[in-house]
Amino acid sequence: MTHRYFPHTPEDIAAMLERCNMKSLDELYSDVPESLKLKRDYDLQPQMSEKEVRDFFEELAVRNQPLTCFAGAGFYDHYTPAVVQSLASRSEFLTAYTPYQPEISQGTLQYIFEYQSMMTQLTGMEVSNASMYDGTTAVAEAMLMAISHARKRNRVLVSATLNPIYREVIDTYARYHGVRVDTIAEKDGVTDLDTMREMLADGDVAGVIVATPNFYGILEDYTGVADMVHAAKALLIMTAPASTLGVIRTPGEWGADIAAGEAQSLGMPLNFGGPYLGYICCSKALIRKLPGRIVGATTDADGQRVFVLTLQAREQHIRRDKATSNICSNQGLMALYVAMYLSLMGAKGLREVNELSAAGAHYLASRLVETGAFELKYPDRPFLNEFVVRFKGEVKLADFVEVCNSCGCLPGVMISEDELLVCVTETRTKEEIDRYVWRAETFSKATVPAMNGGVAANEMSN
Repeated sequence: MTHRYFPHTPEDIAAMLERCNMKSLDELYSDVPESLKLKRDYDLQPQMSEKEVRDFFEELAVRNQPLTCFAGAGFYDHYTPAVVQSLASRSEFLTAYTPYQPEISQGTLQYIFEYQSMMTQLTGMEVSNASMYDGTTAVAEAMLMAISHARKRNRVLVSATLNPIYREVIDTYARYHGVRVDTIAEKDGVTDLDTMREMLADGDVAGVIVATPNFYGILEDYTGVADMVHAAKALLIMTAPASTLGVIRTPGEWGADIAAGEAQSLGMPLNFGGPYLGYICCSKALIRKLPGRIVGATTDADGQRVFVLTLQAREQHIRRDKATSNICSNQGLMALYVAMYLSLMGAKGLREVNELSAAGAHYLASRLVETGAFELKYPDRPFLNEFVVRFKGEVKLADFVEVCNSCGCLPGVMISEDELLVCVTETRTKEEIDRYVWRAETFSKATVPAMNGGVAANEMSN
């Protein structure tokens, strides 16, 4: 097979083979069974001109169906200032990876330092790393921090109100690290603190993982929980969508030891699932258990302020048995994205985002209940911008979701056959919310035959 774009000349290849005491490239793969070797050319499409490539991707793009988003479940449709996307698209940022050489990486190191500084303010913690792949791996890494800190304990308690996708990744990490994960039961949509107290009494717990807002959008009250956990010599790990920390009580204020979660809500577009950014912050006492890197500020020989990689806990930099994580990618571009978003929005802007989202969510919740087609599953629980409703119609909730999708609306995330997790952000207008409510009213009155015949769908799309 001829590789037209490989830079090595026949002379280069011959020199390398001689150094390796081999006669051909095939000898490099002599240990690979013949049955596993590809005996044909790669199945690659023929080359295309620039115009053909553009036409190809434009044809793919028109297949996308933009939907008015009322779904959340950990990922949210927030507004992104135009300047953020413009600056993040500059080529010098797109190629940024890890700033190994501080003397030529001052710009990258500085924005990472600023990101860390803002995340510590947002979470109320003392230290932030830079950074994690996404919220799920950040929380799983926080679990491993608790295990490492406890040393001889390998049990972690996880609230049943945690986002299920976080739990799945936690279980995967735990399976291959010999960690036992037990579930704290929920009671009326919140963590059962009495059950937590009983489980902590066993004396073998390394960490406790809780969330607020939790998966149902409920703002849980964790008064006294940190004291309870610390009395059992365990660590408290708290997760929250990063944007909500602009208005709710922070993990630091709750007394948490580690704050970890998803930072996508800080202006990152949904973009079919990524790329996103995981944040993880902790108390200063746990700084050497923190995975990833920490950028610090210092002064050079001339007394000028400069930035350096202060701590690096990955195995590329320290002995493998001392490494806390194999997280390799810095997610630098996404850290830059968050740093720009937070610097533009500021505390006032972030508060306004949450206030608009909360107002829209409470308005939609009350209007849906008024239709008679829905009821709040947890009517007495406080929520910010996300809530669970139970469908009371005679037809299936899945049919309502399908019809809404066909009309250009994503009405929420189904969490059971008759329960819908609904979210409102500042990007949703009153007209869009009222249209959602009207569709719910129209659908609840439609008969199954009429719906299958397209009558309801036609009416709801008008």
